Amino acid sequence: MRPDGALQTFIDDVESVVGSTDDEHEITKRVEDLLSALLAGDYRLPPEVTRPSNDHHVNYPLYIAPDHGWCLAAVVWNVGQRTPVHGHETWGVAGIYSGSEHEFRYDKPTAADAGRPLKPAGENVWEPGQVTVCCTTDDDVHAVAAVGDVPTVGIHVYGADICAIERRSYDPATGTVTWFVSDWDTPDPGADGQATGRS
Repeated sequence: MRPDGALQTFIDDVESVVGSTDDEHEITKRVEDLLSALLAGDYRLPPEVTRPSNDHHVNYPLYIAPDHGWCLAAVVWNVGQRTPVHGHETWGVAGIYSGSEHEFRYDKPTAADAGRPLKPAGENVWEPGQVTVCCTTDDDVHAVAAVGDVPTVGIHVYGADICAIERRSYDPATGTVTWFVSDWDTPDPGADGQATGRS
């Protein structure tokens, strides 16, 4: 996808932030402000990166830095879809473009917590225009679900190519960890309905 003017400005601004510091807490705060401004400016995503899939939530790449040091994605959940409990292994900022997202957070387990259930750390429902720091490497366990009667579309910024790194998935009842790598989905400019495939 070729970024338009508003999105290209956002990408350039995030690139400047990422290039200026290694402090992920500073990065996420500044990216949170930039993403809030993008959403408040009534930016419109191309329709092909807002289409859901009936089978799974989808990750559309909007931009991947040449060094894979960060990425920008449109993430789409169809009505009622929910992720497993998972981590990201990097920092991340997420803004709601449309629909609503119910987030379930958990304390990140330590080595001493191995084999124990995850400890819930609160819930939030995020609405259009709202932005949250979804993860830093010291606070990085959650699940999300699309709520309401329309698909949920988020614009996410991560401190890595999120579909090229190994990440943790958790069984919240036992604390058991498995590792996975996500896939990027391919937008179909000619589609009228569902997302159709993974790249």
